[in-house]
Amino acid sequence: MADVARQVPAVRFGSPQGKWILLTTVLGSSMVLLDSTVVNVALPHIGRDLDASLAALQWTVNAYLVTLAGLLLLGGALGDRFGRRRIFVLGVVWFAAASLLCGFAPGTGILIAARTLQGVGGALLTPGSLALIQASFHPDDRARAVGLWSGFGGIGAAIGPFLGGWLVDGPGWRWVFLLNIPLALVCAPIALRHVPESSGARAPGRFDVLGAALGALSLALVTYALIEARGGSLPVVVTALAGIAAGAAFVYIERHRDNPMMPPAVFASRQFTAVNLVTLCVYAAFGGFFFLTALQLQVVAGYSALRAGTALLPTTVLMLLFSSRSGALAERIGPRIPLTVGPLLCAAGLLLMLRVGKDAGYVVDVLPALLVMGAGMVTLVAPLTATVLASVDTGQAGLASGINNAAARAAGLVAVAALPLLAGMGPEAYRSADAFDAAFRRAMPICAGVLVAGAVLAFATIRRQAPDGRRPECRVHGCVTTPPLEPRRGPGAPGTKRERP
Repeated sequence: MADVARQVPAVRFGSPQGKWILLTTVLGSSMVLLDSTVVNVALPHIGRDLDASLAALQWTVNAYLVTLAGLLLLGGALGDRFGRRRIFVLGVVWFAAASLLCGFAPGTGILIAARTLQGVGGALLTPGSLALIQASFHPDDRARAVGLWSGFGGIGAAIGPFLGGWLVDGPGWRWVFLLNIPLALVCAPIALRHVPESSGARAPGRFDVLGAALGALSLALVTYALIEARGGSLPVVVTALAGIAAGAAFVYIERHRDNPMMPPAVFASRQFTAVNLVTLCVYAAFGGFFFLTALQLQVVAGYSALRAGTALLPTTVLMLLFSSRSGALAERIGPRIPLTVGPLLCAAGLLLMLRVGKDAGYVVDVLPALLVMGAGMVTLVAPLTATVLASVDTGQAGLASGINNAAARAAGLVAVAALPLLAGMGPEAYRSADAFDAAFRRAMPICAGVLVAGAVLAFATIRRQAPDGRRPECRVHGCVTTPPLEPRRGPGAPGTKRERP
């Protein structure tokens, strides 16, 4: 009986310990959210300060995404096996150390390497933040705790571009990374002192480290080939072929391992496969849009970093205000219409961005496009997540959410690598307002076309309504670059155990 009692999380929402748990998880997730929203705003200043090419700026974004997307599922599994608090704290410390290296990087080589390490820390930290809430709070208080956590996370995502722009224009772009240090110095000690340790059932077999390594390697090689493809040299072709081979090896390994990181059986659900293809289309367009728009507003429209960061706030604010209502609407009418209409609205918003050129006015030129795009994101993000969860068995919901989140990040990094190539951007394009503006006007229709493809795919493949089974626990969502994560395993489920702190 004592063992059974320990399986039920006991921390209550209003208790001092509950407040400490919420504080440390919000601080931890805010570190990752800040980096996902502010680095794009800092890119022109990084380029000028370090004399970086456009390819180096692409790698500044993508080096982080390669390891984060490739190792995200492994990070969740490590927390289940070795302790969620332990891996969460390791991720916080790792992320802070890599951020310190980013902040003092003397050149682009060190910066890109440090960003790669940041992604590793993010992969350890990101799944653990919500998992700690799930594993700690009493079931009666869990929904309230998750709601507060996701709400504060959304506020952090909204503040990020404003704060990042202020730092870039003021103390300098290095403080975008150094800001993580004080957050970590507060977060890690609180976690060690106030958060109970928890872990999942110990599954037999080894971790799928080979699968994770092959997945990350494939993303890195393909990304390199796309970024360097302008030269058309033999090494680029060899790298591209090696990336494809690593991807094929990843699929083979996952199909033949006893404990794969990404079990192929989950893709037996045609609905799950379809909604992930829609996710790839949608978040590829989003990744390309936010990467290029932060540059367009500064290089071409002449905005400061602060003004550019603030200009992008409407999309996040709309998500915060209306994402839960959109999810409720999709529960009534089903996901097919929202997943069709949402990408089409986003595509219209991207085409409206063609009005943003030299001396663009915010209210007349920028804001209408962002409002239309924000309305599209509100329409589609919550139903997309709900459909992912409803497409698999309840026991696989956390895994399915992790796959979907990783797919979105991978789509974003491929877009950041491929879009400048497709739009004909030269290596120094961001230094010339005319050259960058011309390429931006070619890029936005490409992103809009990808969104239209996602809408057509959703209309053709999303047939049935999401059942009344598993619903997203993060009802409020403010991140514009990835869908929300769900926990890998609900606390109190069979095989979950808790220990004293």
